[in-house]
Amino acid sequence: MAVLAILTFPDEALRKRCSEVTRFDAELHKMLDDLAQTMQSQEGIGLAANQVGDLRRMFLMDVPLGKDDKTGEELRTGLLEIINPRIASKRGEVRFEEGCLSFPGIYENVIRANEVELHWQNRAGEPMQAKMQGLVAICAQHEFDHLEGITFVERLSPLKRRLAMREYERANREAIGDKQFRAKARQRRQPQQIS
Repeated sequence: MAVLAILTFPDEALRKRCSEVTRFDAELHKMLDDLAQTMQSQEGIGLAANQVGDLRRMFLMDVPLGKDDKTGEELRTGLLEIINPRIASKRGEVRFEEGCLSFPGIYENVIRANEVELHWQNRAGEPMQAKMQGLVAICAQHEFDHLEGITFVERLSPLKRRLAMREYERANREAIGDKQFRAKARQRRQPQQIS
């Protein structure tokens, strides 16, 4: 297993819609293992494949559920490998402060459904489904959005989005400037088409 580099905004991969997984082979299993290692190294509760540059429809979650009343231990969902997800239904509404490994240092309140029914495939390609509530449902929707090329800041009102992006750019000015410089350099190296 390897810890992969997490892409941060404004990387183009974060805005691309991911493609269906069609091969459930050893290479896919290795990528799932690497995603798990990467998510755990960052103490994240979810990670989508395009956040590490892999444009396939898959994400992982390991969400805290609170403390056990008897033992005081932290309860968790355990690692969920979600491949080719589909949200079958949504119910209710909840506002929750979200963060994202691809937007380090930014936390904003986002409105999501409080309950979702999610259908997906596991690493063997077998169909799975579950009703999810609360933080588990919020995390599933956040990661599903990533696979659609939507970031959580796009779920904010225009004013809140501008303020959040201003804060993000201020906090990450050096890293953003370097990425934009490299992107412009790549564009200059590409041959120009004459029409």
